[in-house]
Amino acid sequence: MVSLLSCRTSVSSHIVKKALTRLSLAMAAGLCFNLAAQEPTPPITTPTSPSVTIPLQTYADEQAIVKSPNNLNTETKVRFAKTANFDSDSVVKIARKLAQKPYVELKDPLPPGLAKISYDEYRDIRFKPDASIWKAEGLPYQMQLFHRGFYFQDLIEIALVEGKQATHLAYNSEFFTAGDVLSQRLPTQDIGYSGLRIHYPLNTPAYFDELMVFQGASYFRALGKGSDYGLSSRGLALNTAEPEGEEFPIFRAFWVERPNSDSNLIVVHALLDSPSVAGAYRFSVRPGDNTHIDVEATLFPRVDLVKVGLAPSTSMFLHSMNGRQNTDDFRPEVHDSDALLILNGRGERLWRPLANPKQLQVSAFMDNSPQGFGLIQRERSFDAYQDLEAHYERRPSLWVEPVGNWGAGEVVLTEIPTDSEIHDNIVSYWKPKQPIAAGSEFHFTYRLIWGSEPEVDDGTVIVARTASGRAEIAKATPRRLFVIDYQVKEGNNDEIPVAKVQSSAGVVTNVVVSRQPKTNGYRLAFEMDPQDAELIELRAELKFTGPRDVETWLYRWTL
Repeated sequence: MVSLLSCRTSVSSHIVKKALTRLSLAMAAGLCFNLAAQEPTPPITTPTSPSVTIPLQTYADEQAIVKSPNNLNTETKVRFAKTANFDSDSVVKIARKLAQKPYVELKDPLPPGLAKISYDEYRDIRFKPDASIWKAEGLPYQMQLFHRGFYFQDLIEIALVEGKQATHLAYNSEFFTAGDVLSQRLPTQDIGYSGLRIHYPLNTPAYFDELMVFQGASYFRALGKGSDYGLSSRGLALNTAEPEGEEFPIFRAFWVERPNSDSNLIVVHALLDSPSVAGAYRFSVRPGDNTHIDVEATLFPRVDLVKVGLAPSTSMFLHSMNGRQNTDDFRPEVHDSDALLILNGRGERLWRPLANPKQLQVSAFMDNSPQGFGLIQRERSFDAYQDLEAHYERRPSLWVEPVGNWGAGEVVLTEIPTDSEIHDNIVSYWKPKQPIAAGSEFHFTYRLIWGSEPEVDDGTVIVARTASGRAEIAKATPRRLFVIDYQVKEGNNDEIPVAKVQSSAGVVTNVVVSRQPKTNGYRLAFEMDPQDAELIELRAELKFTGPRDVETWLYRWTL
């Protein structure tokens, strides 16, 4: 049996405040990513006219003279994504060599005017759809680039790979348009980019939808068919929710392989760097109803990685039906994800609804060789959100499937207090039990599935809804009423199961199970008196007379 589990950060209020201040950096990164990734762009259709020629610069060494579009010569430095021979091991070699030296903070200042532009000015800089990479070639994919500026100050290098040759993609101001809001002229020197986005005809054959975005630290997002941008993934999480502050590795450079005309595969390589670690990543992307991304990563730690998170996901949770006590919102629910789902090494399905707590809280779910975990958006009804603009019912789930044996460790869930839906305040990842030693080479592989949640076998009983409120109708009381609705997947609910509800503190009473015809399942209701407890871990199971796959419901109640 899984324990009533989880740990809560036991820290004083001033340390919590310090941690939250540092964590606000992560939330700001999520906000910036939200604003940039969801900014609408004109439709990109199949080619009807020649596209802009891509300026590819050749560099004999790190220092080179680049001829800008207005024929002015300016000096630039290409550190990583150079024009050179390229194979599957090239980025690994760069990362290994980089990790053998002390970390150096790269300083690539923007021209003074661009460095201090506002958000409105930044979004006034738009990539020209006609300049999309590969547009004139009629390939399954097109690529666009993000300008530097606003919060996206870091110079990101990009190279295009064809065969065994990588060619540096120099900055070109002719790729972009700037409207009347931006008061600055676009630069002429090779200032690099801040990220890239990949387009693919995901929903209709004639329209190249935005499929995937890399921008901001090591953040990236993808979409399945019919979904809108929601939660994010990251290359690596370091020191998340720690008082000393989180460290944010950054993808310094990308190598994007030219897609084939007869395949829906595109491959992106990325170089990760931070004070603690360098790394090489390979993303093999296949879009569809659910978009699959196979991630192969090799880390080269400069220091022992003790508080490290593999395959991290970042999402937003403001409120739902089990957390509306202090909510002033016309919408019943507001969230990109409503729960953490875990399929542990023993095959048990754990469903942990998310919360927007009053204080920072961290939960750890111990496991050995997990089969999968992820932040899930299970509620797909518009009526649950009532938002005509955000359409939270379209936000994708993100499922992580480890490849191979990841060994002992824990799935960690961090929940950060927030009063706004513009902040990503939820983080989940896998934390290995043993630190990753400095000087080692640590390789791991996993698959990311963006779209719907993992399929279950017919007859499986899953949690459809969690709600809570005061137990007394006539007056307010500390006692809480919990209502959990279950759904039977393509099966019957002829048998009424027995419920087993456990709590780490307080007293649970009035446990009742009844049929729920609206979900073709069951409703479990119980009352909990917290007594003097400020934090209670709850666990509920439905027991049938015969074998049945049933999700285990977990919940953390806090005062």
